[in-house]
Amino acid sequence: MTHALLNLAANRIVQGLKRSAITKCSDWAEMYRTMGKPFPGPWTFDKFPWLREVHDIDEGRVTVQKAAQMGFTEFCLNRALYTIDILDSGVLYLLPSQNPEAHDFSTSRFSPILEASQHLQDLFTDVKNIGHKRAGGANLFIRGSKSRGQVKSIPVSLIIGDEVDEMDQANLELALERVSGHEAKLVDLISTPTILEEGINKFYLLGTMEHFFFRCPHCSKFIELTWPECLIITADEPTDPQIKKSYLICPECQHELKHEEKPIFLQDNEWVPQKSDRLNRSFHINQLYSCASKPWELGEKWLRSLNSPTVETEFHNSKLGEVYEVEGARITEDDLVDAMGQHCMVNEAPSGAFTVMGIDTGKWCHYEIDQIIFRKDEIFVKVLKIGKVRNFHDLDNLMRAFNCLFGVIDHQPETRLAHEFAQRFYGSVRLCHYDRSVTGRQINDNIDELKVNVHRTSWIDQSLSRIKKKTISLPMDTPLEYKQHMKNIVRIYKIDALGNPIGIYQKPEHLNDHFCHCRTYAEIAIDFAVSLAQSQDITEKY
Repeated sequence: MTHALLNLAANRIVQGLKRSAITKCSDWAEMYRTMGKPFPGPWTFDKFPWLREVHDIDEGRVTVQKAAQMGFTEFCLNRALYTIDILDSGVLYLLPSQNPEAHDFSTSRFSPILEASQHLQDLFTDVKNIGHKRAGGANLFIRGSKSRGQVKSIPVSLIIGDEVDEMDQANLELALERVSGHEAKLVDLISTPTILEEGINKFYLLGTMEHFFFRCPHCSKFIELTWPECLIITADEPTDPQIKKSYLICPECQHELKHEEKPIFLQDNEWVPQKSDRLNRSFHINQLYSCASKPWELGEKWLRSLNSPTVETEFHNSKLGEVYEVEGARITEDDLVDAMGQHCMVNEAPSGAFTVMGIDTGKWCHYEIDQIIFRKDEIFVKVLKIGKVRNFHDLDNLMRAFNCLFGVIDHQPETRLAHEFAQRFYGSVRLCHYDRSVTGRQINDNIDELKVNVHRTSWIDQSLSRIKKKTISLPMDTPLEYKQHMKNIVRIYKIDALGNPIGIYQKPEHLNDHFCHCRTYAEIAIDFAVSLAQSQDITEKY
């Protein structure tokens, strides 16, 4: 018995010494983390060498603009658990939404980690609450970004933002303030990117912009795996069995880099900053480095992307970790120049003109007034006036001066004022609500509430296609602000929760797109006006 007690005491002393020696998150991970598939067993950096240095940054903001499946969620989990276990400090783990992301995270990522480690099971005293895990005096808060209430008043020393580009960006900024009360302020942000200067790309561009380099095992030069220089695709069709012979090469010596040898030759590495004078560190890495994703799988995805804008976007975002726009995804300066007419803006409608107005509300009421011109089998639009006013009654004057047959106005954020405006022109104005349940260019008209529900993407497509197809004539004195708003919005392609390809329009948070929505609301108003005008004698006017 005495001998057993001595062994137990000695073991605890050894464990205590080992624990007291842990001053880095990477050391903690190697001692306490156990991994599941595809690389089961004790945590090791062998197949994720790019993660070691990132683990041990102990101040500032760490931003990772990454390809999918590169181990960075595991990095975030390690950072969270290390902060709670060793630093005895609170952590806010932020996900896009509370449900289903936070629930899924708790059950599919957090619970298996505890099950695999007796140390972590002993560490946490309360794990039943999905959004709040307690470990002694330290707390892990798991929150969604969609609600401001979820991220307010949570004092922590580490904030982790997982899949930043899917988050509510305004609430993310609020969450970043949660560390302001702590001496140690650390923020980790990771995500696959979407559009330039938005989400993770915005934070990445503000940091050191580091890329992962390693020494080529053949020419000994430090190199980076880049697309398309480093991937040789051995087929022209994704279904061709020859695709499985695809391989990586060194961009310097062109020698093959064998996929199965990555855990060996990637060990001699370093992160190389593009902006070494920046305060916060940011990183970028693509899936060419992955030990789990084979070169032929990347080649197959690329070949599939040639026939699908959705797969094309997904390839660049999720496989290469890059922002990307498919051709024609946004209005360009050339598009606007080509759509420019030979007329200037006017202050009243031409005699006998059929006119409509689109209005986007907010601090200013932005508007576009269009003349509808009927040409055989198509409708042509001549923009008569573009501008913005502070007062809703100024919109009344515009409706009367241009004798607008119909108007569509944004129902938010000035819902009451917009509704009163619609009542003053009862039967000729509708409040517009973007509704995901509506499909295509269908218009759900609720006359009783003076409101229409439409599909956002479909109608923005329709409104901007006029500019691209030149079935609209912009005035020569079109405001610069109008042009910029048109160029700010970009169509991106995603896979929805059901696995279906979808297109949505987004813009960087700091840029405006009010006039783009004016153009869209005017396009919806045209649909109503045409119906009202069908009983009249219409001739071509231009």
